[in-house]
Formats: sequence, C-alpha cells, structure tokens
Amino acid sequence: MSLKSLLLGTAAALAAVSSGHAADAIVAAEPEPLEYVRICDAYGAGYFFIPGTETCLKIGGLVRTEGKWFDAYNPNSHNGTLWHTRAELSLNTATDTEYGPLKTNVLLRWDWQDGGATGTNLKFANISLGGFTVGKLDSQYNLYTGGAGDVINDDVVYDGPYELNQLTYNYDAGNGFTAVVSLEDSNSGGKGASYGAGWWTNDKANHYAPDAVAGAGFKSGAWGFKVVGGYDSIVEEGAVKARVDADFGVFTAFLMGGWNTDGKKLNKYAGTNLNRSACPADRADLCGWGDWAVWGGVGVPINEKLKWNLQLAYTDAKIFAATTNVKWNPVKNLLIMPEVSYTNFDSVNQDQWAGILRFQRSF
Repeated sequence: MSLKSLLLGTAAALAAVSSGHAADAIVAAEPEPLEYVRICDAYGAGYFFIPGTETCLKIGGLVRTEGKWFDAYNPNSHNGTLWHTRAELSLNTATDTEYGPLKTNVLLRWDWQDGGATGTNLKFANISLGGFTVGKLDSQYNLYTGGAGDVINDDVVYDGPYELNQLTYNYDAGNGFTAVVSLEDSNSGGKGASYGAGWWTNDKANHYAPDAVAGAGFKSGAWGFKVVGGYDSIVEEGAVKARVDADFGVFTAFLMGGWNTDGKKLNKYAGTNLNRSACPADRADLCGWGDWAVWGGVGVPINEKLKWNLQLAYTDAKIFAATTNVKWNPVKNLLIMPEVSYTNFDSVNQDQWAGILRFQRSF
C-alpha cells in the first residue's frame, strides 16, 4: 500500500469516528420561560398574583416598641416604666368568583412584655365571600361602629368585646345605607367572654347558644350615623350603642352613647376592661357602665405629618376617662406617638395617670 493510500484511509476513519461522537454530543436544555410576579390591583395596593395561580396575595405587618408608665385601667398599679415590643404579620388573599371576591384574612402577633415573652397570638383568621364572614375577628358590636376614638387607651370605659369567633353578614346598599347581623361565640372573647356565674373567679360558664349582634347605619356627605345592639346569651342581658360621626374638614368629631339593659349586671356588651383589683369583688357592676355610658372625641390634622386626638368617656357608675395623643409621621410608614391618660374611679375614690410613648414601623 502506498503512503498516499494509507493517509487517505486514516483520515476517512478519523472522520467516521468524529461523526459518531458528534451524534452523541450533550445539547444544553432550553431555559424555562421566566414568570414575573404580576401585580393584582383589583383588590387594592400591595396585592400580587401567586405565581401559577389566579389568587392574589398581600403581605404586611408592623414592628412596634413602646414605653408605658403606670396603667390607665387600674388605679392600684404602680409599676413605673414597662417596655413592650410587638411584631405583627398579616396575610390577605383574594380570588375572583361568580359570587364576588373570595377572601381570607390572617393576622399573627408576637409580644415581648418587659423581658417576658407572651407567645404567639392568632389575632384574626377568617374567610369571607358574598358579604358573609366566618372565623375569628373583632366583635361586630365594636367593628361596625368603628371603636371609640383614635387613641391607644380608647376602651378604659369598655366599648365592647374584641377578638372572637363569629358568623357575620354585612350588607351595603351602595347609597350610604349599611347593615350587619352576626352570631358570635359566647366563650371566645378573652376576658370579656362571659360575665355569667363564676366570672370573677375565671370559671368557664356553660354556653348553649351564640351571642347575637345586629346593626344599621347611614352615611351622607360629612355625616354618619350607626346603631348596634348585642345580646349576651349567658347573662341574658345586652346593650345598645349609637354613634354619630362628622367630618368638618379642619377636624373630625364623634359622639357615642351606650345603654345597658340591666345596670346592676355586667354583660359581654356592657362589661369592663378595668383590672379587677380596682373594684370590690362583691360589687363587680361598679367596674362597668351602670345603666349607661358615653364617649366623645375629636381629631385635628395639624399638617400632613401631624395629628392631635382627644377622647373623653363617662359612665353612670361614675368612671371618667380622658386620653389625648399626638400622632407624628416623620416619614411614610413610621409613627411616633406620645399619649397621656387620666382615669377617675369615683366608686372606689381613686384616680390614675398613665402615659405611653410608641414607635411603630408599618409595612
């Protein structure tokens, strides 16, 4: 074989081998298409679509730290300074359905009170659809009327229960008229859950039926009016509150009155938030309203970063409470708020001054 034939044959063999290896070469996979987070503005600011779903999610919360001096709820408190720090995480979802938005609301809270952790509190967890809400939320007796003022110590004079399980229907006619009907768990409202037999010793009362709340209101222009009633199925008594709100531009104001169906008894809707050491154990009714209670307050925006608030309250049981604060937002989502409260307990001839300095960052 000539040298030329040998070289041509070797080249052909190498070409064949190279061709075979080329067929087995690793081919890089095409990258997966990147799915960007989509904004979901149908339910307000902050919502976005959970990737791969049609469910919108909003994540928020706050970090708060505050110094507290004495206790507006207890004239026997002489604790001096306490330092309280809190973190909250809120998760809200919404999905469009043929019956309207299907929503969930979850609020988790963690507290650190003067060096002592108080654990995790599931403050809210509820589902809503078509005007109905089921789960844990503040009582509609409070939520529907809007609390009792833009201050921290707004319920020194008790204005109703807060966190509890419920089944609620809210109606909005779209012309200013609204209404609410709610069945509420008679034993899930914390310290105000039941004022039946054994309340003073924290014994659980038997509960065979839910409590009930109903209310209606109308808003037109600068004025709004709401009335709401609650019935305590254990005590078999209740209370009614009526509230008027007005927005005059340069300031806002409200006036609210409450009537107890039996002024000699405490019930879930005309109860007390005062510390039990402030009242005689055999006269628990002195801690509550008596036959009636009244609240009033004003809010004055000084500028876009500063607002002054005042709340006053008084009861037939001769408990007087006054609270004032200044809310300062030096930058967006940062609140600095000093507050001072004074309470006079005529039934036990004592009074109390208390103060709070709060720093809060919301997100």
